[in-house]
Parts: sequence; structure tokens; C-alpha cells
Amino acid sequence: MDLKAYLKERGGLVNQFLDEVIGRGSISPVDDAMRYSVMAGGKRLRPILLMAAADCVGGDGTRYLPVAAGLEMIHTYSLIHDDLPEMDNDDYRRGRLTNHKVFGHAMAVLAGDGLQSQAFEVMLGQTGVAPEKLIEVVKLVAHCAGPFGMDGGQALDITSEGKKLTLAQMQQLHEAKTGALFVASIRGGAILGGGSEEEIATLTKFARLFGLAFQITDDILDVEGDEAVMGKKAGMDALMNKSTYVTLFSLEKAKEMAKETLEEARRTLSPFGAKAEVLTAITEHLYNRKK
Repeated sequence: MDLKAYLKERGGLVNQFLDEVIGRGSISPVDDAMRYSVMAGGKRLRPILLMAAADCVGGDGTRYLPVAAGLEMIHTYSLIHDDLPEMDNDDYRRGRLTNHKVFGHAMAVLAGDGLQSQAFEVMLGQTGVAPEKLIEVVKLVAHCAGPFGMDGGQALDITSEGKKLTLAQMQQLHEAKTGALFVASIRGGAILGGGSEEEIATLTKFARLFGLAFQITDDILDVEGDEAVMGKKAGMDALMNKSTYVTLFSLEKAKEMAKETLEEARRTLSPFGAKAEVLTAITEHLYNRKK
């Protein structure tokens, strides 16, 4: 399949929807700060994965743009906050100055808060879905974004700086900080698309493997990635003395682990056959990603 064309087409749908709903007509200048980060580009990977998972179980992923866009809003809010000096202290994101460098620390915090709140408003505007199913998915997103997921993982990340973590500790951290939102995306898409219990369980397993592989490749890119391509500074993990798959093992071992994890993720999709073509292609693309 032509994955590049697919990503462009689906990403374009997400961008159009986000442009229509983000940062327009509020009572304050927080609008500008919200739009600055959301419309800065990005892979739109999480909303695309939600749509692809819905397609994989026989649904039509393009019907679920409000939920998909809500995921991207939550992801973007987390990036705005992650970039703050109190957290990962980054000056650049997606090839341009981070939110707090342009709007100041206070407005960046408020922009993230606004995106998180509005994300749930946008998701609950989803139509054409049984109310109980939509509530199940929105509750899943909230759980995966909150203290048992992404937010809790970020807290573990901060409190682990300067410490040498065990593999089990690092896996717990990254399953929450990075992996949880991928679970929300893929499992959520499978639920919205009308997947069976078995299909939803299989895609949830795939999501966990995908999230792990994504984190390992992220650790690799932080060591040998091209800053011009990534749009952010490399070497930040070492600068902040973080435990990563590279520091815990080695660069070569981390590459081997990424490859093995992605192969397992791809095998997990085998029961879906051709219906998983997009998810399989995205998985293969992940191994060779440069940003």
C-alpha cells in the first residue's frame, strides 16, 4: 500500500477538523497559544491509529474524527507541559520554538489545560455512536491520560531522574507515559468500529507492543537522531540523566529489542489478514522512523 499517501490523507482530515474546533472564540488570548502548538504539524499518529483500528474491525474510521481529534489534543497538551523547564526543558518542538518560549510559562500551562479540557468536550460531541459505547471510549481515554497512565508515567519520569532503573521499573514508566495513549487510540478505535471482544483484546495487545517499540525507537533517536529532521534537540535523555533502553542495555541491543518487539506486534495482527494492512504498514514504518 502507499502508506505515505494514506498518512497524508488521514492526517489531512484530522488537521481540517482540528482547525475548525481549536482555539476560536474563547474569552482570552489562550486561544492563540493552543492553536500555536496544535496546528504546528506533527504525525497525527494517535488519531490515525484510532481510525485504522476501527477500519481493521470492519468499521469506518473516518466517522470518528471527534474522538480521534480529542486524542491529538490530549497528546499536544502533554507535549506543551513536557517542554516546560520544570519537566523536560526543551526549547524546540516540531521544528519551532516551544510554547512557553513564545507565550511564557503561565500561558503555556493554561494552553495545555485548555486543550485537555476541550478534548473531552470535542470527544463527547461524537455522533453516530451508541451513548454507552462512546462513554466507554471516553472513560478509557481519561484513564489512559490520567494518573494511571500518561500523567502518572510523567510523574515517574520526573522522580526517576538521576536513578538507575531496573527493566521492570522502566517498563512500568513507559507503559504509562508513552504506551497508555496508544492503547487508548487503538483499543478505542476497535471499540468504536464494532470489534468483537476477541478482536478488541488482540488489538489491545498489539497496542501495548506498538507503544513499547515506539519508546525504544525514541530512546535510539535521542542518541543518533538528526535534530533537523526530528524538529527538537537530541541528547536530552543523557543531559537529564534518564534511564533509557540504550543506557540500560546498549545502542545495538536497543535496536535489536525494537526490531523483535515490532515483529511480535506484526505477528499479533495476523488473525486480521488483509484488514490489518494499514496497521502492519505503520508498524513497519515505525522501525525506520527518523522522528
